[in-house]
Amino acid sequence: MRRYIKKQCFDTLILLEEAQSEIKNYIERHEDEAAVELLGQCQEGAVAVGNMIEDSEGEGTAEVALLEEYCELAWKSAEKISSSEKVDVKKYIDELQKITGRIKDGIENRIPGSREIVFLPYKASMWDSLEPVWKKFSIEKDISTVVIPIPYFDKNPDGSLREMHYEGNEFPSYVPITDYKTYNIEEKHPEAIYIHNPYDGMNFVTSIHPDFYSSRIKKFTDELVYIPYFVLEEISPQSKASCEGIKHFVTVPGVIHAHKVIVQSENMRQAYINIMTECTGEDTRDYWEKKIDGSGSPKLERVKNLTENDYLIPPEWEKIIKNEDGSRKKIILYNTSIAAFLQSREFMLEKIERTISFFRDHKDEVSLLWRPHPLLESTLASMHPELLEKYKMMVDNYRSEGWGIYDDTAELDRAIAVSDAYYGDPSSVVNLYKQTGKPIMIQNVYV
Repeated sequence: MRRYIKKQCFDTLILLEEAQSEIKNYIERHEDEAAVELLGQCQEGAVAVGNMIEDSEGEGTAEVALLEEYCELAWKSAEKISSSEKVDVKKYIDELQKITGRIKDGIENRIPGSREIVFLPYKASMWDSLEPVWKKFSIEKDISTVVIPIPYFDKNPDGSLREMHYEGNEFPSYVPITDYKTYNIEEKHPEAIYIHNPYDGMNFVTSIHPDFYSSRIKKFTDELVYIPYFVLEEISPQSKASCEGIKHFVTVPGVIHAHKVIVQSENMRQAYINIMTECTGEDTRDYWEKKIDGSGSPKLERVKNLTENDYLIPPEWEKIIKNEDGSRKKIILYNTSIAAFLQSREFMLEKIERTISFFRDHKDEVSLLWRPHPLLESTLASMHPELLEKYKMMVDNYRSEGWGIYDDTAELDRAIAVSDAYYGDPSSVVNLYKQTGKPIMIQNVYV
């Protein structure tokens, strides 16, 4: 039985016990009509508990049999109160109390409690921030896990929602997917929900479906847990300038509404605590210290254990990365970020053109694996539509020439594993790539 259902049963049985005590008071005050009415409500409560148990455990449990006995005795008590017989009805109520206690004991000790944990990723490429947690829970016998990819929207420059996207078919084949249209979070009330998008409607470029905003779904679970989909450069939590630099990652709805926030390190935990305390007042520090957990990003542990042998290289990649004699070229992961585009705009376009031209000239010696941020085109469409066509033309030309790899899949880990070095913009990918020990080169847009 789900722990949430067990709690509902217990809460109802506690109400029955309180009602039974009140019935005795009604009898003593000769308020027979009120006593009979409350006994009827007790029967309804007992039937509700019985239905919950049968839905969870099936028919024939001892607890359901006791509930049937309870209903029969409650009906008999009501009949005696309504009759003119001189019967000590209070002894019947005492018996109801005993039965209620036996039912509670049975639910506690004979019906095991299980947990349902829901994961709500929105982009398949960011699933790696949740997958290790999902894997850990999915092998627990008393835990059922549900992975529900949720839709998201591009945004127009005025902030209105544009095209909807759903990436449920892009997740690894070993991950069982549940359709968001068939799972009612409000009714199911999972014991925990894990999210990796903290922005609700605050992001300028995209928005997850409003039905899944953290401000809403926190009402339908015992524990809403937020794990960032990114890994930031480590900072000193005592540095006000450094904390100011990451503030926009911290003061977001997911951090505010979650019951628990898991960040990449103890230093980052302290930074989150300091930033949120500064925003909400020193008297809230204890609250943030309890909420923020610095046990580490699942992404970091995952990347540390990556090897090229873990991934099947697509045939079209093999043609690019192998020489005629079968030897393998060095592969450079070229990562272009949203932040660099927003900061440099036209200069960034020119830099990409120069980079592509350089690697084209050296394609016999080294292979380029270009992996732009998965939301880059959406960002340009929303914030700099004047750059979008030129960028798309550049991408189309690069892909059609066929000498380099263009990777827009959800498998960032594969790109990290197969590449020999990183070149590109400062981004959260750099912080992941550091875990591999392979060379990292940061591009300068103006060089």
